[in-house]
Amino acid sequence: MEKDAPILVTGAEGFIGRNLTATLKAQGYTRVLCFDVDTPKERLPVYAGQARFVFHLAGINRPQDPREFYEGNRGFTEQVLYLLREAGNRCPVLVTSSVQAEQDNDYGKSKREAEELVFSHERETGAPALVYRLPGVFGKWCRPSYNSVVATFCHNIARGLPIQVRDAAYSLPLVYIDDVVESFLQAMDGRAVRDRGQPGYCRLTGEVYEVTLGRLAELLQGFRSSRETLTVPDMGSGLERKLYATYLSYLPEEGFAYPLTMHTDERGSFTEFLRTPERGQVSVNIAKPGIVKGNHWHHTKNEKFLVVKGQAVIRFRRVGTDRVIEYPVSGEKLEVVDIPAGYTHHIENVADTELVTVMWANEPFDPDRPDTFFEKV
Repeated sequence: MEKDAPILVTGAEGFIGRNLTATLKAQGYTRVLCFDVDTPKERLPVYAGQARFVFHLAGINRPQDPREFYEGNRGFTEQVLYLLREAGNRCPVLVTSSVQAEQDNDYGKSKREAEELVFSHERETGAPALVYRLPGVFGKWCRPSYNSVVATFCHNIARGLPIQVRDAAYSLPLVYIDDVVESFLQAMDGRAVRDRGQPGYCRLTGEVYEVTLGRLAELLQGFRSSRETLTVPDMGSGLERKLYATYLSYLPEEGFAYPLTMHTDERGSFTEFLRTPERGQVSVNIAKPGIVKGNHWHHTKNEKFLVVKGQAVIRFRRVGTDRVIEYPVSGEKLEVVDIPAGYTHHIENVADTELVTVMWANEPFDPDRPDTFFEKV
């Protein structure tokens, strides 16, 4: 699709619509025709005549009156398709439906009827129909206390509000908003993946995650407590990594920052920043002029030192020998120095300003097994 091709997005202010339109614009598409409930109605026929591709995302899922399901899902779909036919526009139409379309309730039936209209439009005009039955979608910008348990849990937990887990063992399928948008962009470029299990339908290319409500609540509560424990979530897990990004997007704007515990004395300070069971911990060490810190060695623990401000000398002596090795370091030339096991070592601030060093250790500090033995270099 050319970057200047008109692309119509209905429901552009909804959860999926906002993420899709933001991505389209970020990727350089210059004519994204956004239509939502507050858009002047006379624009829709104009947009229908111009569009080279239609993302029909608008719909109703929590109305006061069940009749609104049919008006907002089937009825509005019928209107969009009619306007496309009136304009002689046979561009592809991508429609977001729901796995609930298989259910015999008003929401499900209205979505199923909307699907049938799109398939009929394809048979009548030859315009490609791209219908996606989506499970629960999670990610940034989804409205809490509406129709997403992930959004509601994230919003409440980030604010210290209670959540309700009626059945901890209940399992639900979830897909991440970025994966949904990526599948939609592939479809726009002619690379939609057809669902062999449901002929006529398309399927997402990203992973569908199965998670219980209990596990979901546990993960999100862990994200909140990580500010106190300084632990980093498992970024190797696709679900956990995406949930963590989602959770952070629900932080209240006055709650982006959080304090760390600075261990201070006359020499300066030592502050732990992050820790993980698998990847160790990161700390920040501040030393005043002339101060020497360290003079210890480890059997197995190893570290990396990175001076980011000031000037220092890192000295080593292999335990049991007399030869001292020196490494001058400076914040003006960033250089990582490895601290091997079996070498007693220290770092001395040799400037008249504070020395700031970022330190990584391969394992979090364990007071019961510190693996630290004091011996002057």
